[in-house]
Amino acid sequence: MGEKKRFFGAVAVLVGTCIGAGVLGIPYVAAKSGFLISSLYIILIGAIVLLVNLYLGEVALRTKGDHQITGYAEKYLGRKGKILAQIATVFGIYSAIIAYLFGVGSSFSFLFFGDFRYTLIFGIVFGIIMAGLLCRGVSALKRFEKIGVSIILFLLLAIFVFFFGKVDFENLFTYDFNFVFLPFGVVLFALMSFHAIPEIKIILKKDVKDLRKVIFIGTFVSVIFYILFSFVVVGYMGKNTPEVATLALGGIFIILGVFAMFTSYLALGNALIENLEFDEKFGKKKSWFLTSIVPIFIFIFMQFFELFSFTMILSIGGVVSGGLTAIVVLLMVNSAKKNGNRKPEYSIFSNWFIVGILSLIFLLGMVFEFVF
Repeated sequence: MGEKKRFFGAVAVLVGTCIGAGVLGIPYVAAKSGFLISSLYIILIGAIVLLVNLYLGEVALRTKGDHQITGYAEKYLGRKGKILAQIATVFGIYSAIIAYLFGVGSSFSFLFFGDFRYTLIFGIVFGIIMAGLLCRGVSALKRFEKIGVSIILFLLLAIFVFFFGKVDFENLFTYDFNFVFLPFGVVLFALMSFHAIPEIKIILKKDVKDLRKVIFIGTFVSVIFYILFSFVVVGYMGKNTPEVATLALGGIFIILGVFAMFTSYLALGNALIENLEFDEKFGKKKSWFLTSIVPIFIFIFMQFFELFSFTMILSIGGVVSGGLTAIVVLLMVNSAKKNGNRKPEYSIFSNWFIVGILSLIFLLGMVFEFVF
């Protein structure tokens, strides 16, 4: 029974990491570019993220001890690799947390008051609550991720059943090539789950043989979720889908979005705390403060000066952090195969051609994000 609980808990962490602010952002970019175009992005990027996660899982299994991505990067790529991984990690997780503070704040403000006047207040309150949960570490992660993911999947099923009859299929076959590159950053941000892999290894403990299965199931569930959710929202709203997609669709959509951001916030926040503890040797209080409190002040600053839109945060966070992190992982794989100090439970074929092609995709994604 313990093994099943750990397995489900590990899958929940991966799904909870993937299904976050993408719930709010993907329908919008799908409506702008076209449902079929965005679905193709979700499938292709999902496949690439799956492969990178499998590579990272192998790196973790070839290495004794607990680390986050920066620790593996230092071991297999040296000091420069660690610095690059740390920049990507901090930038990516801070981007995510700030996006969640904005998303949850605007969701509750709209839900209770019908406008966004209290986005800042609700965002700060949510951040303080999450700071309290992050104090509890992995125990809170395992407990609340399972509850949160179960609620998310139940709400998706309810939404699909109740709104399927309201879908206008003509909305699903429109497209606009002027926005053909728009989904890349948001979809990558949504599916980006690299930082969950070391956490899953810790959760599985002696059952690390299940790591590959967890990665497959968690990624598959997340890809299907986003396609189905986009299907319902874009099919129902069409070109009128708002930037924060759940807000115009009623309470059940808003609650779904809040739970999605809650689970992802918890997983990523815990990953950053452990990154600072394990690999930077910071104390627990300092790691917690940098992860839980500093982003709240950044959120307040950005809200006060209205610096970035919600979708812009997702896009830039996705292509910069996701792209850099993926490239770091890809560069680690062959080194870990040669220099690892543990026999892994699985091994994925890799060569420099595969590494080069996948790295080029992420580099081009960064270029397209800032050029187009």
